[in-house]
Order: sequence, then C-alpha cells, then structure tokens
Amino acid sequence: MSVPQKTVKMYTLSTCSHCRAAKQFLNDLGVQYEYTDVDLLSGSARSAAIEEIRKLNPSCSFPTIVIGNAVIVGNREDKIREALGLK
Repeated sequence: MSVPQKTVKMYTLSTCSHCRAAKQFLNDLGVQYEYTDVDLLSGSARSAAIEEIRKLNPSCSFPTIVIGNAVIVGNREDKIREALGLK
C-alpha cells in the first residue's frame, strides 16, 4: 500500500500509552513522522514546545498530532487515516 506523504509531527510524552500506540499505528502504516517527547525536554525547549501545543490544542493533551493542516488530539486512528488520505 502506498501512503501519500504529508508532513506528520507528533507531540508526545515518553510515558503515555496512547502516544506509544499512535507511534506504532503510524509505523504499521509505513508513515514517516517526527515526534517530540515533551516530558524529556527541559527549560526553554520544553516551554517552547508547550506553547506550540497550546496553539494547536488549548487543552495541551497528548498525543497532539499534526498531519498537513489537520490537528488530531489523541490516538484517533480513524482521524489519522482520514488526514493521511487513507480510508
């Protein structure tokens, strides 16, 4: 299966089971993505990441996934597939 390549960026926590499941789901689909484990950042890097997440997802919950222009909060496989152009 060929996956259309869109920019995929995830903000996650290293200890979050939903975040791990979302990463695994994207791996299973063969999607390339970038992720930031926000809890492993410190100082200004952590503050900047949290500020960016709040712009996308005011509740600042995890995972926050950005696919193209779509923002998906949580491990919502149906919404992830939709944003990737998969049915």
